[in-house]
Amino acid sequence: MSSAALIPALQSDGQILAEVNGCLGLITLNRANALNALSLAMIRDITALLKHWAASPAIQAVVVLGAGREGKPAAFCAGGDIRFFHQSATAGTPEASAALEAFFTEEYALNHLIHNYPKPYVALMDGVVMGGGMGISQGSKLRVLTEHSKLAMPETHIGLFPDVGGGWFLGQCPGHAGEWLALTGQPIGAGDAIALGLGDVFVKSSELPALIAAFRQGDQPSAEHVVAEVMQRADLAPAPDYLDLRARIDQHFSKPSVAEIMTSLAAVEADDAWARETLAALKKRSPLMMAVTLEQLRRARRLSLAEDLRMERDLVHRCFTLRPGAASETVEGIRALAVDKDHAPRWNPARIEDVTPAMVQAFFESPWSADQHPLRALV
Repeated sequence: MSSAALIPALQSDGQILAEVNGCLGLITLNRANALNALSLAMIRDITALLKHWAASPAIQAVVVLGAGREGKPAAFCAGGDIRFFHQSATAGTPEASAALEAFFTEEYALNHLIHNYPKPYVALMDGVVMGGGMGISQGSKLRVLTEHSKLAMPETHIGLFPDVGGGWFLGQCPGHAGEWLALTGQPIGAGDAIALGLGDVFVKSSELPALIAAFRQGDQPSAEHVVAEVMQRADLAPAPDYLDLRARIDQHFSKPSVAEIMTSLAAVEADDAWARETLAALKKRSPLMMAVTLEQLRRARRLSLAEDLRMERDLVHRCFTLRPGAASETVEGIRALAVDKDHAPRWNPARIEDVTPAMVQAFFESPWSADQHPLRALV
């Protein structure tokens, strides 16, 4: 079968590039000026490629990477297109609302597909890997990190919650590190990612050009050979910071509520710079969405990935519909960060003490019956 026959028609106007070399399918996120943030068309193209290649005996492995910019820091994928979220949520038209709903339904279905992909899927997580970038990499059979890798789930910074399966994969982190990462959005490097189970192997960034050239032009006769191309370049990862922080993270982030976590940090901040910086970060986040996030993560630990993604689909629907338009915490968070860029979100409520259990519970009430849920097919 020709390489052309192995690549279906794509619709993202060059934002996704697909190549086939031997048994290997390569996907390049090609939106470098936006840090390879995912558009709906990109999600559809990646889905189409993965489904086509899953059914093609000629393809035995898949590699996904992010396009770079000359002289600029690397970025695998900085997340979803949050300006699209803002525009769709404030447009006030049925078409815009439908596009926003489709984005999350199709993104979460893609995340599930990657976690359950029948062939080795390798993610080259060089540079920024945040939000949606974590969603298309955490399900990989081999998560490759470099010294430039910067992983985070920063959604509470924009009045959202760590979606794309974040409740599930952060919930797998040891101790209460998942709560710490989910609530603060703290970026971590390669050493911490491997220590926390969010990455597999470290490769120096100086080795990536040769690795990618081998994927594109070298002999790739088998999935085992593809994996071996990575492993022969593997190196010792940088020492993790997490091991020194583990006791403090568990001490504070094991508390039953966000208010109690913040009180615990406040009790030691005078003598603990880490606690002081962590508390300062939490004070900038949406109190309501931190409370939703904590509940999400703790529920997710009892769920399968498919169940978690259905829960997250309910949550994200509520993020844009409980308070429509500009009243949404998510819309306000995106406005402050990426639209007006005043970095002064007007959270409602403004204080964690004013968040009630009823406010949080409303996010977890599904608008769909089980047989009508948009992700009902996931198992």
